[in-house]
Amino acid sequence: PFTELRGISQKTIEIHWGKLYQGYVKKWQEIQEKLKGGVSRDLKVEESFLANAVILHEAYFDMLGGSGETGGEIIKALEKDFGSFDAWQEEFKALGLASRGWVILAYDFNDGKLRNYIADSHNSYGIWGAAPILVLDMYEHAYFIDFGSDKKSYIETWFQNLNWPAINKKYAKRKKNF
Repeated sequence: PFTELRGISQKTIEIHWGKLYQGYVKKWQEIQEKLKGGVSRDLKVEESFLANAVILHEAYFDMLGGSGETGGEIIKALEKDFGSFDAWQEEFKALGLASRGWVILAYDFNDGKLRNYIADSHNSYGIWGAAPILVLDMYEHAYFIDFGSDKKSYIETWFQNLNWPAINKKYAKRKKNF
């Protein structure tokens, strides 16, 4: 989906988007076919893992490709819900360093607030009634080719590639549905 991201190589994108994400989509479609033949616990667990893999990867890639320049209504909402934009960003980055899988800025429909969550796997720690707005993939496939074990540099580079107009659009959509 991207010809160029600052600091994230085309090789990483080709592997991450072109192979891994596409593989999850294919596997999810296969599970849907298998479920037509009957439901089992194993199939339903695999379905939740694959469905969330697709959803989280799409949310991750949908917000990349921008200049990283912040602005818009979501900044005001982050300031309101976290005290300041810097406080939100500090927490989000700290969660990135601690997470084994995902960091998610979500709109929580339960109380209408923005919240940061983590998920160590695609189908763990999901919050019922919360929808992702901004997603950071912290699995090694997202950064290891370009950054080795330097998670901090990957997170900083990821922030520099964010598309804040797209993030604002998703926030507005989530808020409208509250």
